[in-house]
Amino acid sequence: MAETNAYAAAGVDVEAGNQAVAQMATAVKDTYNDHVLAGLGGFGAAFAIGAGYKDPVLVAGADGVGTKLLLAIAANKHDTIGQDLVAMTMNDILAQGAKPLFLLDYLAVDKMRPAVVAEIVGGIAAATKAVGAALIGGESAELPGLYAHNHYDLASFGVGIVERDAMLVGDRVQAGDVLIGLASSGIHSNGYSLVRQVLGINDGAGWEDLDPTLQTALLEPTKLYAAQVLPLLQQKLVTGIAHITGGGIIENLPRAYGTDLTAEINWGTWPILPIFDTLQTAGTLSLHDMLLTFNNGLGMILTVRPEDAAAVLHQLGDDAYVVGKMTAWQTEAVVFRGEAPWQ
Repeated sequence: MAETNAYAAAGVDVEAGNQAVAQMATAVKDTYNDHVLAGLGGFGAAFAIGAGYKDPVLVAGADGVGTKLLLAIAANKHDTIGQDLVAMTMNDILAQGAKPLFLLDYLAVDKMRPAVVAEIVGGIAAATKAVGAALIGGESAELPGLYAHNHYDLASFGVGIVERDAMLVGDRVQAGDVLIGLASSGIHSNGYSLVRQVLGINDGAGWEDLDPTLQTALLEPTKLYAAQVLPLLQQKLVTGIAHITGGGIIENLPRAYGTDLTAEINWGTWPILPIFDTLQTAGTLSLHDMLLTFNNGLGMILTVRPEDAAAVLHQLGDDAYVVGKMTAWQTEAVVFRGEAPWQ
C-alpha cells in the first residue's frame, strides 16, 4: 500500500522545496567569501567581521520590492526582481556610509516551483555579489491559501559595516556643499501602486496590452550604487547620502542633513527619463504627486565639499550631475529653482 504524505495533501510539497534549495545552492555559494563561516543549510548563518577595524558599527536594513512584484508575475519574468530586492536594502545601508557585508532573504510562495524559485534567488545572489556582499542565508516558505495562484512575496535583511567616526549621520553636511545626483535606471521599486493605477494594469491582460518598450521600462531593475559610491566613501569625499525611494527627493533628501539646512535643487540639471513623462501624462499627475512618489531620474544624491566636487564627478562618470547646493535654512527642507518639467 502506497504511503501517503499528509503535508503534501494539505498543499505543501516538501520535495519541491528540497529541489528548489538544490537548484539555488550554486548561485548562493558563489557569493561566499572568507568571512562566511556557515551559510546555506545550517540553522543559522555565521559571518566573521575580521580584523582591521578600530571601532566598527554594524548598519542593518530590511526592505521588500512592493507591488512591482505584480508586474514581474504578470510578465512571468523573475530574473531581475532579485536585484530590486538587494538594491532597496543595500542602497539604504550605503547611504549611512557603510560597506555591505551580508544579506538574508525571505521568499514566500503560493506553491513551490523549483525553477521559478531558483530564478528569483539567482537574481538575488548575482546582485548581492555585485555589491560585494554575501548571501549567507534566508527562508523559502510555501504558504498555500495565503497567496494567490503564481504569486509570491520577497523581503531581505542586510548588514553593512562602517567605522563609527565615518558614519554619515547628518552632522557632516554644511551650507555650501554641492549636491551631486546619480542617475536612476528608471522607476526603481517605489510608486508601483500608482503606476498600475494610471496605466490600467489590474491583471495579466492589462499588462499584455502595454507596448513592449513600456513593459521593459517598467521592469528595469533598481540600480546598485555600491560600485560607484564605495570608493568615494573610502576616500572620505562624501559628507552625506540620500537614497531616493518612496517619498521621492522631497522626503528622502532631508534625511541626510540637519534641520538648519535647505537643499536647493535646480531643474534642468539632470535628464528626466521618458518613463516619468509617460506616467505624468497618463495620470495627469501634479508636480507634487511626481515629486512625492517617484525618483524622477535621480536614484541617489550625494553631498560633497565644493573643493571635492570635480574629483567626485570625475570618478562617478557620465551619469552623475551637479543638481544644486546646500544652503542655510530657507522656507523648506528642499526647494526647487528654475522651470519645472510638469505643472
